[in-house]
Amino acid sequence: MGEAAGEKAAEFRAAHDALLHDASVQFQLSRPTPPAKPPAWMDALGDWLKDVLQPIGRALAWIGSLFPDAPYARILLWGVIAIAGAFMLWMAVQRIRHGEWRWPDLRRRRFRALALGEDDDQSLFEAAPVRAWLREADALAAAGRFAEAAHLLLFRSVEDLARRRPGSVQPALTARELAAAPAFPARARTCFAAIAAVVERSLFGGRPVDADDWRTTRATYEEFALPGSWRA
Repeated sequence: MGEAAGEKAAEFRAAHDALLHDASVQFQLSRPTPPAKPPAWMDALGDWLKDVLQPIGRALAWIGSLFPDAPYARILLWGVIAIAGAFMLWMAVQRIRHGEWRWPDLRRRRFRALALGEDDDQSLFEAAPVRAWLREADALAAAGRFAEAAHLLLFRSVEDLARRRPGSVQPALTARELAAAPAFPARARTCFAAIAAVVERSLFGGRPVDADDWRTTRATYEEFALPGSWRA
């Protein structure tokens, strides 16, 4: 027994020495390099966000404590709160963009319906904007600036196209492309093309716009603005 024990001990020491001298085994472990410390501004930002969001978190926790224990009821109530929050955010964005509080413009659906010929919404053909634009152009014409007056009506015509057929007017489209666009009724396209032709001859052809050209352009725009020109 003694010899066997001694042999076992000798084998163990030999195996231990072999393990210690094995270069593929690492016994001295070095500490990992600590991550770089974030900049001071990031720490300050994190502290600020924590201070700002902490009251919100407490408020949400308090609201959640008022909900019933049923999971579906909690999901429903949180969904209602999320929708209300999104609506308030949308209202705030509209207030910033337009300088006034606005309700959702439900007329957009009617714009789309009109584009498909499903509705004849007279709100698209209000006379007040047309009269205002004509007064503005008439003031230019009264000063003898007929070309500018015709150019102004062309701009207003493009605005009319965009208002009455949302999504059909793209910034890259030329006046000729708009005049040939199938999204607009033929009569409206004909009137628009006539207005654009006068402006093109003035801008690119060097032909002056006289009083007769202006009167014709003005009458064409009045026809263009009528609801009848927009019925297929």
